[in-house]
Amino acid sequence: MKNMLRTKIIATIGPASNSEEIISELIKAGARAFRINSSHGKKEEHLEIIKKIRKVAQHLNLCVPIMFDLQGPKIRIGILKAPINLKEGDNVVLKPCGEQEDENFIPIDHRGLAEDLKEGDVVLLDDGKIELKVTGKFSDSVEAVVTDGGVLTSRKGVNIPTARINIPSITPRDIEFINFAVENMVDYFALSFVRTKEDIIKAKEYIKKAGGQTPVIAKIEKPEAVNNLVDIIMISDGIIIARGDLGIEISPERVPVVQKHIIKEANSLGKEVITATQMLESMIKEPIPTRAEASDVANAIIDGTDALLLTGETAVGEFPAKTVKMMSSIAENVENSNLCKYNTYESGRNGICNPDSQSIASAAIRIIDEIEITAIVAFTRSGFTGRLISKAKPSVPVIAISDRKDICEQLSLLWGIEPFYMEFSPNFTEEFLRQTDEFLVKNTFLENNDKIIITGGMPCLATGTTNFIRIHEIGSL
Repeated sequence: MKNMLRTKIIATIGPASNSEEIISELIKAGARAFRINSSHGKKEEHLEIIKKIRKVAQHLNLCVPIMFDLQGPKIRIGILKAPINLKEGDNVVLKPCGEQEDENFIPIDHRGLAEDLKEGDVVLLDDGKIELKVTGKFSDSVEAVVTDGGVLTSRKGVNIPTARINIPSITPRDIEFINFAVENMVDYFALSFVRTKEDIIKAKEYIKKAGGQTPVIAKIEKPEAVNNLVDIIMISDGIIIARGDLGIEISPERVPVVQKHIIKEANSLGKEVITATQMLESMIKEPIPTRAEASDVANAIIDGTDALLLTGETAVGEFPAKTVKMMSSIAENVENSNLCKYNTYESGRNGICNPDSQSIASAAIRIIDEIEITAIVAFTRSGFTGRLISKAKPSVPVIAISDRKDICEQLSLLWGIEPFYMEFSPNFTEEFLRQTDEFLVKNTFLENNDKIIITGGMPCLATGTTNFIRIHEIGSL
């Protein structure tokens, strides 16, 4: 744990990784959280995956959060009878339905297709690999010509960057999955195709109505989201830079600069930021990544991302555990270099705390530079203190202790945080400190005579803010 990876790796579970054995291998290779994509599969299948993740995590005695990805206003190809080889110049018919009844049309799961599209609009399929241009439309279908061909399979994504698509930000399907995920106590929601802060507000309302308080992470993959970035970050519990659809919507050449901008804004506002999509894409088929992919992962960490998200690499790839191990190795090399910035908050507006809490956290970080400190121990009932300390990228390990198991799960996603469950004493007394020392020596790498920083909220560690700091030598009482 003393030399644990600070950058968190999130692995997407899919057909290549949905067994207990592979999930265990992914965790041992370095994955510290899992994503379930609601766009694929049924609720019964997702429930089985949730049970498997929790069973393996319990066996390994680790807190492993589950992120449930809501599809949002995503348009997809329906179910095809067989893959279609589309060639340049082919004329095709797009029809709004869920399944292909015959080979004379391509099904699209958007009922308002004919209403939203106009002649000349560009339709991109399968992450932009296939391009169509609308040539005409009827009352219930659209005609198009293939301008860039390829093989099309079922359930591939559809992007129409030249049209304004009339789909609600939270679809009836999303609401159904919100109820399911809250009932099964997932740790995070990821909301796709966010456009404004109102999308996040609506999602939180549906979560609350379902009886949950699950944090919502906004996926930035639309031009509108980039334009409304600060408002979205402020209202969200974190950000995912979803570079796949983002690259289609704004063009690939703009993604690197936009990515750096999003990371900087999220860090300055004190929110979790996750970089995703095609990070080690070649490892879906190959046992090693390209040098460009390795550099891409490294640069995201250097820029300040808190976590890295693997999608197809672990969901359908041939080398899921090897991919996680490679990403972990890249991150470890970067973290051990002089390129990473530690013990500093990004300058800017901090969106998660009041000035008093920020001052306490900043003082803890300054102490690390002045005194030989082995670790920071953060007592947190709401997760607030853990999030606050994480954003400073401290150079020493951070042990977050909470008396809520759901908060421990959530904290596992944060940069540099290693959470532990422990019941709190009602009073912060010398006896409580002795019990804490015993717990730390028994459960962590810490030993007697190690000097640590203890921080949190008082009284009873339940104020929701960080308001105290103490330098403590383990075993001194």
